[in-house]
Parts: sequence; structure tokens; C-alpha cells
Amino acid sequence: MRFLLSGYYGFGNLGDEALARVIVAELKQRYAGCEIDVLSPHPEDTAREFGVASTPRAQLAALREAIAKADVVISGGGGLLQNATSTRSLLYYAGIIRAANRAKRKCMIFAQSIGPLDFLGKTVVREWCKGTRRATVRDERSKKLLTSLLQGTPVEQTADPVFLFKHGKEHPDLENEGLAPAGAPLVVVCVRKAPGIAEGVTIVANTVDYLSEKYGAHVALLPLGGTEDAEVSTMVIRKCKSSPTLLPVSDLGRAAAVIARADAVIGMRLHALIFAVRYGVPFLAIPYDPKVAALCEDIGYPLPPLWIPGSKRRLEEAEIRTLADRLMSDRQELASHLRSEAVRMRALAARNFEVLDELVRE
Repeated sequence: MRFLLSGYYGFGNLGDEALARVIVAELKQRYAGCEIDVLSPHPEDTAREFGVASTPRAQLAALREAIAKADVVISGGGGLLQNATSTRSLLYYAGIIRAANRAKRKCMIFAQSIGPLDFLGKTVVREWCKGTRRATVRDERSKKLLTSLLQGTPVEQTADPVFLFKHGKEHPDLENEGLAPAGAPLVVVCVRKAPGIAEGVTIVANTVDYLSEKYGAHVALLPLGGTEDAEVSTMVIRKCKSSPTLLPVSDLGRAAAVIARADAVIGMRLHALIFAVRYGVPFLAIPYDPKVAALCEDIGYPLPPLWIPGSKRRLEEAEIRTLADRLMSDRQELASHLRSEAVRMRALAARNFEVLDELVRE
């Protein structure tokens, strides 16, 4: 059995690398002796990192050959079928699905968030992805949208495979890095570029200062998305009156372990919040994308967002402080809620692979 995995892999985004790691590990466990090919801009690095074959994603001839050799083509996980980032990206990922279906390969849309899609984007998904045999999506919004576009494809709501991620036994020595001295709560912040980010930087910096002043929190900014996230993190630090720390761009296991050790998280990155749910760490979300808002809705998270990019209503300073107070004072109740939801989300994450099993057996 040979699987071809198509996603945003090999670009150094730790959230997407977590996706690839979980998917590859599950495939190897479920299909002994299977061959796995991952599309990547840096195939040698990807092959070495995950112990798989890897095809250069931008070479058309190699891409066609990879599809032809595959028994099953997996599109996902992640937010691939959307054109808010660019229509070019949507055409690439939908094009792989179309080519797989035309080659009569078993093809599955796997653990994706669908959208945002404009009229052109919906047309591309409807026409290029029709005939896909199975689809799983990460949230209810995506299920409604994809069901409306692919009426012949069974669409099931599951959860992100990263809910199954295990960071191992890493226990970062945070005190040696000047973090979280004895008795001080640790708050981890994960930010990224987004429209209107200058306003968001100010709000995050003011929140960091408040948490530092009132609760003695030590704040560390963790750039899950690599150097671009580090740039935005640096913007936050420069706005702060307190002294938060910028953590180096880390390996995946260490990043997960840092979040697991945190007392609270402020997060824009979806996978930062998934790690927070996974390890029962209360958070304040910044839903720059519908997939972040959808996660909060799906787990019934009681705290409202800290900031919504593009929203006409901005929280007043008193409201932000009240929200930060709830984050810290209600930590035990919030953590209990998240641990309960994490059990449910892990079961839903495993369902992705059960649906894949059904497709393979056909």
C-alpha cells in the first residue's frame, strides 16, 4: 500500500509538521510495511525528518508520477481548500485532488478546515474535487460548506489529528533559560501575521503587561510559524513595558512541552490552541481565521476572544483586564473543561483514520 500525502509540509511551520508527524506515525502503525510519499519543497529534509519518501511539490512531472504510483492520495490535514490566502494555493491543492480522481486513485479530503471561499473558490472546489470518495473536516462550519459543494461525497466532522500528538518525555528546564522562576505563573504567547496586526500587537502587549504586573507572570513568546512569527513576537516585546522573553524557533517536541508546562496561553496559531486543549492549559484566543473561532465553538470554550482581526468592535482596556483576570482566576475550572473536551477531541481525531481505513478496504 502506497500513500501520497499532500499538505503544507516542509515549510518549517511547527503546527503543520505536527500534523505530518501524527499522520505518518498512524499510517505506519495501521499499515505495516506501507510506503508513504510526502509532497515537500525540501524533499530531502522531509524524507529524513519523517522516514518517508518525499517528492518535490513544485515539479509537475514528479508530481504526476507520485500520483500515478499512489494507491491512496490524502489531501490534508490543514486549511488547504480556501482562497483567503491566495487562489493559486487553492488551485494547487484542488488540482492534486482532481488529478488523483482522474487517475482513479482512492482520494480523501483529510481533516481539513474548508474556506473561506469566495464565488470562484466555491466553483473550483465543486468542480475540481467532485468524485472524491471520502472527506473529514475539523469543524461544523467546514462540514456545512463542503457538504453543500460536494453533494456526492460523504463528509464527516472529526477533529485535527494533532489532538493525538505526544510530545514524549521532554521537560524543558525553563529556569535555566530565565523563565518561570519558582512560584511565578508562565504564560506562553503565540502570534502570527494577520491583517491589522499592528492593533493586535498593542492589545497583546497591554495584556502581557497586565498579567506581569498583577500576577507576576513570566511571559514567553513562542514562534510556532518560524521566522515570520518571530518578527511579530518581537513587535509585541517592543511594545511591552514588562520584559517578556522570545524563545528560539524550536523543534516540535520542545514547543509542545513548553505549552504543556504553561499556566496559560494567548494564541493566534490554531495548533498552539490545540496543544493548549490537548494539555488542559487555559487560553485566550485570537481568531484571525474562521478555523480558530470554529475550534472555540466546537469545544464550547467559555472565554471570549481577546481580539478579532477586522472586527469593528475593539475591547476596552477594562474589558481586556477583566478577561485576563478570568483567565487567571478561573484556571482550574477552565483546565477541567479543556481536559474533558480533549478526551472527546482525541476520539474524533482518531476517527479520521477509521474513515481512511474504510476507504482503503473498498
